[in-house]
Amino acid sequence: MRLPIPYGPNWYAAVMGTGVISLAAHSLPFSVPALDALALLFWLAAAALLVAIGAVGLRHRIEGGRTGQRVRHQHDPVMAHFCGAPPMALLTVGTGAMTVGRPVLGSTLALGVDAVLWTAGTLLGLWVAVAIPYRAITTHDVGDASATGGWLMPVVPPLVSATGGAVLVPYLPAGQPRETMLLVCYAFFGLSVLAALLVLNQLWHRLVRHGVPAPAAVPTVWIVLGFLGQSTTAAQHLGEIAPATVPGYGHALQMLTLCYGVPAWGFTLLWAALATALTVRQLRDGLPFAPTWWSFTFPIGTVVTGTAGLAVATGLDLFKVGAGLAMLALLTGWAAATTGTLRTFLPRRPTGRLAAPEQVGVPVP
Repeated sequence: MRLPIPYGPNWYAAVMGTGVISLAAHSLPFSVPALDALALLFWLAAAALLVAIGAVGLRHRIEGGRTGQRVRHQHDPVMAHFCGAPPMALLTVGTGAMTVGRPVLGSTLALGVDAVLWTAGTLLGLWVAVAIPYRAITTHDVGDASATGGWLMPVVPPLVSATGGAVLVPYLPAGQPRETMLLVCYAFFGLSVLAALLVLNQLWHRLVRHGVPAPAAVPTVWIVLGFLGQSTTAAQHLGEIAPATVPGYGHALQMLTLCYGVPAWGFTLLWAALATALTVRQLRDGLPFAPTWWSFTFPIGTVVTGTAGLAVATGLDLFKVGAGLAMLALLTGWAAATTGTLRTFLPRRPTGRLAAPEQVGVPVP
């Protein structure tokens, strides 16, 4: 069967975008009826998607050779950056197993699932964080106008590992194992934040010098929110457990929650306004569906978790309201991405008239 969308690592963005709703719902700093059931439903859906997309990927690897398709994706200057999606999908489902899935799995199995998926996602994410920039430096044909928000995808997975690692730290033996895990997670935090700032500078330069990207690439500007929201989330999760894990200097690490989180939240609002304006502008001219529409989900979900973390740290209603509004935006983005994806896979009725090749982008010999 020929798939309507070519298989690639960008498919895993659907897992990320669905799973983050469960994490976002679980993190909200206020009570909503049936919120736990909603979080569990979306986690189960994300887990099922992970298995299904993994099975499709395995089939394509078998049909295309053990390494052929994977190497082609890595050499593609656009698709290569989306190799960051599979590790983040693993990490999202793994963290959800502990925070949301325990009523179904039980504490022991949930911990085991999270530990396995966190380890696999972290190792894959570290490999991607090095391998894809290496490919970009050595083999990709990169122009001044090539940068998109997708360039952040390879360097953000360690940041997701830092957030998920905070959930696992209390389950490690006290002393060296627990302290080491905490500081490794902070190292992941620094790795992603510094690398992402380098990419963000290139993206800003591209937007200012060369204008709005191609219509299908416009949603990728929202990916910047994924870096900002995830870093704020990681700072809060790690800071919450730091004082008990490393009593000697844990309170200094805890201060990073607000010292980093609040300024980053301010820039998040700026970028959200800019991304909204660019998207609305493109909607007026037509925004064709593409898998990039899933950029409306995971990045906004991390804004929910990051803002909710600031609400927990400060107790301010400002952040509680912000988290609620971001949650509504997340559900809207997920509905749009899901609807577009389902329409792509549904069979289309013949119109009785075929478009000319040049009208659908097919080259004419």
